[in-house]
Amino acid sequence: MKLSILLESVPEIRRVSIVKEGMEHQHSAGRGRLPDYEIGSIHYRAQEVKPDGLFVAIKGFKADGHDFIDEALARGASVILTQEPVNKESVIIEVENTRRALAAISANFYGNASEKLFIIGITGTNGKTTTAYIIESILAEAGFKVGAIGTINYRYSGRVFPNPMTTPESLDLQRILAEMHENGITHVVLEVSSHAIDLHRIDCCRIDIGVFTNLTREHLDYHGDMDSYWFCKKRLFTEHLKTGPKKGHISAVVNCDDKRGKGLYNLLSEASDIMPVISTGSTADKMIWPDNIKYSLTGITGRISTERGIFNFKSPLAGEHNLENILSATGVGIALGLSPAIIKAGIEKAGRIPGRLEFIPNKAGKFVFVDYAHTPDALEHVLSSLKSIKDNEIGGIICVVGCGGDRDRGKRPLMGEIAGRFCDLTIITSDNPRTEDPMGIISRIIEGIKQTSSKEYILPELANGIQERGYVIEPDRRKAIKLSITSAGPGDIILIAGKGHETYQLIGGETFHFDDREEAREALQ
Repeated sequence: MKLSILLESVPEIRRVSIVKEGMEHQHSAGRGRLPDYEIGSIHYRAQEVKPDGLFVAIKGFKADGHDFIDEALARGASVILTQEPVNKESVIIEVENTRRALAAISANFYGNASEKLFIIGITGTNGKTTTAYIIESILAEAGFKVGAIGTINYRYSGRVFPNPMTTPESLDLQRILAEMHENGITHVVLEVSSHAIDLHRIDCCRIDIGVFTNLTREHLDYHGDMDSYWFCKKRLFTEHLKTGPKKGHISAVVNCDDKRGKGLYNLLSEASDIMPVISTGSTADKMIWPDNIKYSLTGITGRISTERGIFNFKSPLAGEHNLENILSATGVGIALGLSPAIIKAGIEKAGRIPGRLEFIPNKAGKFVFVDYAHTPDALEHVLSSLKSIKDNEIGGIICVVGCGGDRDRGKRPLMGEIAGRFCDLTIITSDNPRTEDPMGIISRIIEGIKQTSSKEYILPELANGIQERGYVIEPDRRKAIKLSITSAGPGDIILIAGKGHETYQLIGGETFHFDDREEAREALQ
């Protein structure tokens, strides 16, 4: 593709420098006279550059692409995009923000695939993945060809691919969307993280429906405070949905049981430029609302009212928090004009979701669940749901919990307090300690659990059973999971929280294979 076409929608080109062998040095402010080279590929990783490729130097969290320009040139890059002055023998295009430029170039390079697809973007702290799976099921039931991009993987046409982050970098995102379009996909369900919004990964990705699930404490190591975190999330609706060629027919689905969601709904509803907004929540003043709800360890049953009709449903997903996800997915179905019968069928066919209250079958009569809950709110939602079910049945609750290293330290005592409040036994262990000392992380969790659970067990005591509410420390996650299984009796609930679908553990600078589900199955044998 010609360089001039790639750069058509790139904002804020500051300077163009052409230094080539056998050519006079040329410099110009702004776009000037851009050479019309043929660009064969786009790259933001220098080690992947191909001859006649364009390399975009991005400042990352651990490395700066500007430090790898020589490697990119050695591999044959014909054009370099930077946001710092660079003096190299090449075509150097200096822009205000290389992340924004990468998004624009990538969209052009891959034919602006998002404009040809119907894209549902889901944001919020918790529930994105589960909501995405339910929406995917509803769309498939309606006969659409559906693709999904999210935390666990990206998938379409029966093919599944690993995804290194919730929302891919803009170049990867645009490539995936183009692949989906080429394979006949019509609708895409996209999980949108706050990092993706702030780092311009979804710039030039044209979204048709925006979904807001909730906002709770998370990523404060990155955003600094809750107000900044919320401002970032809100931009999906106040900025991205309102720009581009789709801006005349976009819509939003908002969970109004969430305080921030209610404010977002009011803001969008009162906006001068009309955006249809569907409210979901637990009461009849919302557009989508439930009643006659019953919960069990095997799922949820009840009735949902919508402007297009009322339907009864039976979902295999467990927990009160999953009702919110079901309502959000229902809202998308209504926004698409689907019938209640199709929405109902899609909800009921959305079964096991990897690492989201995923039940581990066993013959011991124990209710073992693995869940991704790694924030205080997510952990509280899951445990409160399990406790409300447990109170109507038999058995106690045992929870395996830890916190990730090199992340928000303030949530650690909160996680401990919540586990201690809901559980008969809490086993405090490692999550992904990364470069931190695991015992240092555990000590902060203990600060919180001591507020609600004073009994600290030593391992030999548990051989006699759980005599009173308490906690035990087992830094080795494998041993902690096995301890939870051996400490439980028939009818007990075991929640292994924090890692969910992840198949690795990050310790120091190394990555080790580790899957909570595999460990639970092994311990149950």
